[in-house]
Amino acid sequence: MPSNTEPSPEPAPLNADAPGGAKHAFESAAHFVAWVRAAAPYIHAFRGKTFVVGFGGEVAAGPLAQSLAYDCNLLAALGIRLVLVHGARAQIDAELARRGLEGRFHNGLRITDPAAMECVKIAMAVTRFEVEALLSQGLPNTPMAGGYMRVTGGNFITARPVGVVDGVDHQYTGAVRKVIAEEINADLDQQNVVLITPLGMSPTGEIFNMCMEEVAEAVAVAVKAEKLIYLCDAPGLLDGDGGLVASVTADEAQQHLDAGEGLTEDLHLYLPCAIRAVRRGVARCHLVDRDKDGALLLEFFTPAGVGTVVSRDPLFRAREATVDDVGALVALISPLEADGTLVRRGRELLEREIDRFSVVEYDNMLVGCAALYPFSEDNAAELACLAVTPEYRRAGLGEQLLGRIERRARRERLDRLFVLTTRTAHWFRERGFDETGPEALPQQKRELYNLQRRSKVFVKTL
Repeated sequence: MPSNTEPSPEPAPLNADAPGGAKHAFESAAHFVAWVRAAAPYIHAFRGKTFVVGFGGEVAAGPLAQSLAYDCNLLAALGIRLVLVHGARAQIDAELARRGLEGRFHNGLRITDPAAMECVKIAMAVTRFEVEALLSQGLPNTPMAGGYMRVTGGNFITARPVGVVDGVDHQYTGAVRKVIAEEINADLDQQNVVLITPLGMSPTGEIFNMCMEEVAEAVAVAVKAEKLIYLCDAPGLLDGDGGLVASVTADEAQQHLDAGEGLTEDLHLYLPCAIRAVRRGVARCHLVDRDKDGALLLEFFTPAGVGTVVSRDPLFRAREATVDDVGALVALISPLEADGTLVRRGRELLEREIDRFSVVEYDNMLVGCAALYPFSEDNAAELACLAVTPEYRRAGLGEQLLGRIERRARRERLDRLFVLTTRTAHWFRERGFDETGPEALPQQKRELYNLQRRSKVFVKTL
């Protein structure tokens, strides 16, 4: 399913009696079935895994708070172990203003004096109750009907004071000293949703105000979460042209952070936490737009997602194919065979020729392939069956596969690479191929040339 297609909260009624209604009903039903089937592999993969979701007070008080509760309910119903960490910065500022007090910060960190601490406790308590109320709904005709969520919490976080930094005493501003992970996991084992407020207690009984993003990071590391998700004030990490960066390694994210370009207020806070989390063992960290309805569902249950994924290692991985890839290869190239872009290859043929294929995976899912057929007597080779799933055709995977095939051909001491194509002539021209005629093909290939397809022949000198 294309990543920019957002499913409606509930499917439109299928009216077969309306003009063209039967056709519309069939197409709508087919679309719905296709979407559910496309989401199934992710549902299987995520069941039993722990997700930590961090969000600020703006989300808790915003127009999509209700939708977030619906989506969290659905994630829990699908067997995902959920830990939610909420913030309350906006609510704290509002409480300070109501009392005629001014918030003080040093290097972006709030200075929590005794008067500010009273505002923090009130704002945190009110926000927590409001989030719990949203998660406790179960009205008929809503996505949460019959889906009661048990929400738990507790003194899971031990805090320490930040202390004096650059000569500034932060007083009751704290940092995470310890996360009692076994207690959080015990609650998750009982199918509870754990809601954590970023207030921590010290062994002396003092209360400290902590940063939501740092608490979420520490919890995700401690419980060995599969995913840490931050809902932020941007679609994700942006490149120099303002385009979304779909995935980055921790090292690449650090480069973006050091450059400081295109980073919003939230990204300045969340990106360092994301980098540290994946380096300390969290499998993935996702930066997702807090203002996009259904962002969590789109990020987790569509192939390309809608935000930025931060991982320790690259999500795209090129390798040689094995016989275990045959099923995925069939699924990848079948649509292109059906529309005539590729020549049909049966499953048995793929199994026999699997050693000729190179593939690209995205997060362990096969998303691209290409094959090399050498003609050693002519010092030439054919690039065949180059295919990339639609969601990733702008990710440079075609070039990556082409480069891999060229390197394989050079290792076999071949000096020409040719390709037959009916639909992608310009793509190959732009990558150094020259158009020629079938007479330039090796004799063995020329004898098999299909005159009915009238494929164009392109050659590149290696």
